Amino acid sequence: MDTVSNAVHYIFLGSAACFVLGLHLMNHPRTARRGNAISAAAMAVAIAATVWLVIHEGTITTTGWLVLVSGGLIGAALGLYAAREVKMTAMPQLVSLFNAVGGGAAALIAVNDLLQADHPAALGARVSLPGALDIVIGAVTFSGSLIAAGKLQGVVSGAPVVFPGARLLNVLLPASFVVGTVWLVLSPDSLVALYGLVAVALLFGVTMVLPIGGADMPVVIALLNAFTGSAVAMAGFVLNETALIIAGMLVSSSGGILTKLMADAMNRSIANIVVGGFGTGDSAPAAVAGGAAAQVRPVSADDVAIQLAYASKVIIVPGYGLAAAQAQHELGDLAKLLTDHGVDVSYAVHPVAGRMPGHMNVLLAEANVPYTQLKEMDDVNPEFPQADVALVIGANDVTNPIARKPGNAISGMPILDVDKAKSVVVIKRSMGHGYAGIDNELYTDPKTGMFFTDAKKGLSELKSAVGEFVG
Repeated sequence: MDTVSNAVHYIFLGSAACFVLGLHLMNHPRTARRGNAISAAAMAVAIAATVWLVIHEGTITTTGWLVLVSGGLIGAALGLYAAREVKMTAMPQLVSLFNAVGGGAAALIAVNDLLQADHPAALGARVSLPGALDIVIGAVTFSGSLIAAGKLQGVVSGAPVVFPGARLLNVLLPASFVVGTVWLVLSPDSLVALYGLVAVALLFGVTMVLPIGGADMPVVIALLNAFTGSAVAMAGFVLNETALIIAGMLVSSSGGILTKLMADAMNRSIANIVVGGFGTGDSAPAAVAGGAAAQVRPVSADDVAIQLAYASKVIIVPGYGLAAAQAQHELGDLAKLLTDHGVDVSYAVHPVAGRMPGHMNVLLAEANVPYTQLKEMDDVNPEFPQADVALVIGANDVTNPIARKPGNAISGMPILDVDKAKSVVVIKRSMGHGYAGIDNELYTDPKTGMFFTDAKKGLSELKSAVGEFVG
């Protein structure tokens, strides 16, 4: 190994160490931005070191340079556009697309390495085995992530899509992975084994995600994120590059832990989710009339403002409705007004609030909500009985008391104990269902007032009304 190659190797190791540090800093909202910046800078340095090594080796052709530069410019432009223009409500779809790109790129590395080898038949298991695993995991992640993004975007039905023989197919396809992997390891020069493994893995990604309902998509995205990391790690073994192995395993392990935490928060096993989820993800608004809807107690902005202004303790429960209305700044202003008036204000954030982990935390951070006011479910639940008002904004299934009863879609799912507050106010446009597709018993509770309005408009009205009472 010459001097330049040796230097680049150490740069890669340093970048990997920065990835570890960045991930550690993301454990807390106060340091998350710094962790993200360190990780991004480390990746930029690693890319620059790769270009330096390519220039030093002098083996790349003009066409290769054209592809390299074009890919870098297009990727940078798309990344910058996504960061600036994609709304928070569409962030889960974007993350899923990122998973697809990462998994697909990792799979292509293995395919290219096997195709470009001078003597493919002579490749040992050290290259062919991780190469086969890279192809399987990467291709499954690529197609599965595209389906997940499509479900969240509404391009693909959010309902579980099941066809005759689907369960049997989802058993046979993984079995074929074993056959294809062994075949490719024993015969690395077999194009039939190579392309067959790619095709089967792509098909399984589709058939695995289609039967899963929209309500479980956040868990699926976290799982596919773990897959992406595993695929990148396998690519690192193929290329014999330590930094890729470390970075990939970091993503894989953190994604796996996140998947387990989210599944626990929904009281569902990962296996149960993969076998087939619940909910459609297409929560169409229902009319506010008849049946249980006729028992609700509508309230006005002035009614709610009086309760908030004279409360000692208010717990705010943000949900997807807040994100959809982009009302985080209005909420932050209202909370600050109450805090300045001497009201004890805190936010109860359910682990699966919104459409992805941390969705609400990022949203509230945009509105400069103090981190000290954000409380996790286990910490805030004991405080609800002391709360004068629980203000729910667009959260549905995570506040539904029916989860404490057996025999329904969310039975056993840990929820926020909103119904134990002295008074409850729910800001919602209609009596529409959440992802689970069931009625929320909280809405018909005698102490619950339903403020039917768009979250952005409603919070603005509340801020003005509260200002009049406390001004």
